[in-house]
Amino acid sequence: MRVVIAGIPGVGKSTVIDLVRKRVPYEVINFGTLMFEMAKELKLVDQRDEIRKLPFQTQINLQKKASSAIGKMTDVIIDTHLSIRSHGGYFPGLPEWVIRELNVMAFFVIEADPEIVLKRRSNDETRIRDNDTVESIGEYQEINRYYAASYSIYTGASVFFMDNVEGKPDIVADNIVERLLPHV
Repeated sequence: MRVVIAGIPGVGKSTVIDLVRKRVPYEVINFGTLMFEMAKELKLVDQRDEIRKLPFQTQINLQKKASSAIGKMTDVIIDTHLSIRSHGGYFPGLPEWVIRELNVMAFFVIEADPEIVLKRRSNDETRIRDNDTVESIGEYQEINRYYAASYSIYTGASVFFMDNVEGKPDIVADNIVERLLPHV
């Protein structure tokens, strides 16, 4: 079974995925990292952030190649973004040509109180984050809900919204594991 675990930057997605990984025999694939590795192999980029600067069709081809590879895997958690926010608006993280190949059975959308997300981002010195507000973080999470529902309509996959309460990522991980175990 292939599932997506997604959430906006700073929501605690990586922490939750690490906890889930310890509890179920699923492989975890980060979609963007796989695209980067493929682009690097083709000598198109040296750093991950350069992918966004490639010609649009090249990016689409990398998405297709990555989603085709993941679509052949079993028992995999796909770590990705449902939407991507840029100066040009919100874009689908899983456009039609990707979602069709992935054949996902469930989407787990990790959410958290926008004030907590803002605090986590400001405390993370390892990343360069956008200057967000509580309101813009709330909007971004709401947009992710819309995308998750849209992807569900297209795929027939279940959608689960998980509240990542500060200091309790184990609760979210346990809820995800509970839904995955019947399929292991």
